[in-house]
Amino acid sequence: MQTLLKQAMEASLAGAREIMDVYENSDFQVQTKDDNSPLTIADLRAHNAIKDLLEKTGIPILSEEGTDIPFAERSGWVRFWLVDPLDGTKEFIKRNGEFTVNVALIEKGSPVLGVVYAPVLNQIYYGDLEDGAFMGKEVTAAETLNAIPGKSVKLPVAYERETFNVVASKSHLNQETKDFIADIEKESDKPVDTVSIGSSLKLCLVAEGKADIYPRFGPTMEWDTGAGHAVVRAAGKKVFQADTDHELQYNKENLLNPYFVVK
Repeated sequence: MQTLLKQAMEASLAGAREIMDVYENSDFQVQTKDDNSPLTIADLRAHNAIKDLLEKTGIPILSEEGTDIPFAERSGWVRFWLVDPLDGTKEFIKRNGEFTVNVALIEKGSPVLGVVYAPVLNQIYYGDLEDGAFMGKEVTAAETLNAIPGKSVKLPVAYERETFNVVASKSHLNQETKDFIADIEKESDKPVDTVSIGSSLKLCLVAEGKADIYPRFGPTMEWDTGAGHAVVRAAGKKVFQADTDHELQYNKENLLNPYFVVK
């Protein structure tokens, strides 16, 4: 597991180097994919860099930028890499820094290790079910893997907070989410505060301990959540399908996630 985690981290950093080269040195063009989501050359360059490294493991890869693999083929996969080479393309286009590179290993439908790296923030979340979850700060895309543990702390961190923190998506604060937060406000013995951040960093805030819960009542795909879900699980927390006690499952025929709650 440790070897695979290091390979996932190496792939994440390689993808991030491609992204940052575009982010810092070019006026990139934005295309629109079939689902009307934005796509940049950075997505494609990161995808290729990650794919080149992960292919060496001999484990199949399912990436947002390579999803044309028939279900008849991938349904036989017991283990595979799930990749979002640039999660938060809208944040990338806005240049607000809140985008990530996501690499997860899925086994029998569940994430067992994951890496979420935010290259502008120089922050990395990583972990597996054997050794737990960690957060590294001041981690640049040029970082050597051996240096990262020395910059990392184990998750969750025991922050002293006087508020109950709810993560809510900046762009998906719909009525269902508002109602969910209102119910928490009625039941909580602490003041309820709402925390907003982009991309898969929302899941990581719960794993880290900066937030208590993240409800998502809007569309996401499996590659949006796989790596963050792995970090959440490694930190001893879970990602439940909304209104159930079942965790999200992966490699479904339809790769769209159901609504979920992270806690």
